[in-house]
Amino acid sequence: MRLENSVFVELLKPIDRRSFQKIVDRHGGDAYDKSFRSWSHLVALIFAQLGAVVSLRALVAAFNAEANGHYHLGVGRFARSTLAEASARRPVAVFADLFALLAATLDRKTRREGAEMLRLIDSTPIPLSKFHAFARSNGRIHGLKMHVAYDRGADRPYRVEVTLANVNDVTIGKKTPIEAGATYVFDKGYYDFKWWKGIHDAGALFVTRPKTNTRLKVVAERPLDKTRGDGFTVLADSEVALASKGDSKLRMRLRRIRIERDAASRTKSPIIEVITNDMTRDAVEIAALYKARWAIELLFRWLKQHLSIRKFLGKNENAIKLQLLAAMIAFLLLRIAAHSHGVTLPPLRFAELAGRFLFARRPVASIDEPPPKYRVPSRWKSDCQIEMIYA
Repeated sequence: MRLENSVFVELLKPIDRRSFQKIVDRHGGDAYDKSFRSWSHLVALIFAQLGAVVSLRALVAAFNAEANGHYHLGVGRFARSTLAEASARRPVAVFADLFALLAATLDRKTRREGAEMLRLIDSTPIPLSKFHAFARSNGRIHGLKMHVAYDRGADRPYRVEVTLANVNDVTIGKKTPIEAGATYVFDKGYYDFKWWKGIHDAGALFVTRPKTNTRLKVVAERPLDKTRGDGFTVLADSEVALASKGDSKLRMRLRRIRIERDAASRTKSPIIEVITNDMTRDAVEIAALYKARWAIELLFRWLKQHLSIRKFLGKNENAIKLQLLAAMIAFLLLRIAAHSHGVTLPPLRFAELAGRFLFARRPVASIDEPPPKYRVPSRWKSDCQIEMIYA
């Protein structure tokens, strides 16, 4: 009889244990917690994400209650104090490097031939309470920020970093490797002429919004062959230059495009401006690229609504960063499993069912289908035998 793996085992399959152990060894991940190794820690935190567990005590109770499924996961039972201590001191780099490894795996599975190299960069706030003494305030929230670079063509986050809330977005944005031929889309939080120039010099393009105090002079007006886009209208397309001493940091051709958003698709001012070094696409295409930035906002909304990144299993900075990275790893594992097993369910429904049946032995591809009915074998009957029937 064929043994059916549990859903949890199938979800964890994309993690190559040897590659993960190399990451652990490189960062000394098991230096202080030899009895509760990095693999057990990872499995426990992913279980908390997929199972929507929001407290340390509940996590330990729920995971230890499934002891029959631990063997095939390569883990064992653990105590609450053991998990808390490991979360406080295990290097964050262990989980960060694993995330990068899985992001590359997802890229190979979802990359479409001819897909546009569109990279979206943004951050989302992670509010914390006053009991988190390490947290900082940036004037809007008290807590942390999660910075994400998102590959629209492969529909995957490929870079993540967690910082204090008072760290400037552009400081982390500058760490993003620039790929020649790619287009980077970001908002006003990444306002830095020197970085823009670096993107241009690397053979890449950018689309962003200028700040209101940015002085631009019109060099030439560009004709508009097409003005109507999906939810917006292009009002003007101009070639511009900086009208200040800052132009020495931004010696390149620039375009400014003025866009009027439809009433149904706007929340604030109907007219916005975007600035870009792309001199070949038409104005409607560039406006659509900036609108595509909404995809990363939807990613943040999905993560906050359907994974455990609002309530935390620890109060120290290291534990919270590990939990946030575990959430991103869980997201990638769900995406990889959906593609590997040909799951056609909506991502939300698949995530809900995976969390519900983590230790159930059923095929991932048919996780939404009821198990087959058990058929009682027909009894051997003889013509010489009297069959008893109860009235």
